[in-house]
Amino acid sequence: MKFGIFYEHQLPKPWDEGLEQKLFQDALEQVELADRIGIDYAWEVEHHFLEEYSHSSAPEIFLAAASQRTKKIRLGHGIRQVISAYNHPARTAECIATLDLVSNGRVEFGTGESSAILELGGFGIPVDSKRAQYLEATEQICNMLAMDPYPGYEGEYFSMPCRNIVPKPVQKPHPPLWVACSNRETIKMAARLGIGALTFAFVDPLEARHWVDEYYSIIKSEECVPIGHHVNANICMVTSFSLHQDRQVAIDRGLEGFEFFGYALGSLYGFGEHRPGRMNLFDEFRKIHKKRLADNPLDITQALAAERGGIGTPEDMRNHLRKFEDVGVDQVTFIQQAGMNKHEHICESLELFASDVLPEFKAREAERQSRKDTDLKPYIEAAMQRKQFMEMPADKDLPVYPALGRSVVAGAADPNKAAQGS
Repeated sequence: MKFGIFYEHQLPKPWDEGLEQKLFQDALEQVELADRIGIDYAWEVEHHFLEEYSHSSAPEIFLAAASQRTKKIRLGHGIRQVISAYNHPARTAECIATLDLVSNGRVEFGTGESSAILELGGFGIPVDSKRAQYLEATEQICNMLAMDPYPGYEGEYFSMPCRNIVPKPVQKPHPPLWVACSNRETIKMAARLGIGALTFAFVDPLEARHWVDEYYSIIKSEECVPIGHHVNANICMVTSFSLHQDRQVAIDRGLEGFEFFGYALGSLYGFGEHRPGRMNLFDEFRKIHKKRLADNPLDITQALAAERGGIGTPEDMRNHLRKFEDVGVDQVTFIQQAGMNKHEHICESLELFASDVLPEFKAREAERQSRKDTDLKPYIEAAMQRKQFMEMPADKDLPVYPALGRSVVAGAADPNKAAQGS
């Protein structure tokens, strides 16, 4: 398997002066360390208005900074919000291509639509159309990255005239495409679209077998019709992360942060109510968490089962990861920056992972990847044959756009109308 680290940039209250700055600087140091010790991916989310849970509203800037401090680690948008009210598709294509250039071709293009009312409502995106908007935008962004020029598009949710989107990415036809998945239905959608599944649902490794089997059965079927210009057949799953040779120390350092991650996620997306600028998720969480542990002291032991199995000793982690490996998961990404987890403890855990856990899995990875590539090759070729590519007009049919000054001189009543081409 491959391994990644994942950032929401969580910042529980109280917010003292300088904490946000420290949060980002610490995260850059962690990515630099991860690159040095052989972690494969660093994923950065895009969220808006989700106080305490995620202060990562401009991932392209963080990833660009990380690109200049690293050499090998893949830099993943996990994810970029692609609906046009968040980010116009042309701007997304430009940002992805530019990041790919400054990182020397290390970008992973994760996509998503969000299901948080604070985000959707903040940008005026109707819940009932967000999936359709996501699909429309994702397909057109891929066309913009791959086509020279982009022929233009008249769609239901956004339109734009013919333009050549520059720059173009290093990775051709475009960086690997992923989508955020929170349930099995979205996993199946990812497979039908021929894109990687970033599964941000915390599932038991044994339950993951069903997700993996469904995903790859669809990849190998006629249902798979790529939305992009290539197929990225991969499943990534997330898990907790806190390591120490003393299991109790690992628990003390990492469990509360991971539990807060889950509580905040549930509150913001499911059961909570939120007053902008005045809510205190961490205070709510601690009151509930303290009561739960008082009522059931054995809850700590139970909490370390299943998806929380990444908290413990290196041997605990090896056993946990072998289960994911056995069911065919391609990548496991660690939720290490959560709640009040400390920067120095995160770094210590990463270094211990590199020395005591990673070598075993690295030793098997090249052979695993080779077998997988050989197995999937005919299915991916067949899927690409089913892809209906956007038609490129002949050069003689491309529109011509007069400059603004020329339009004015020519007496155009509306220069913007003239800019639609002649």
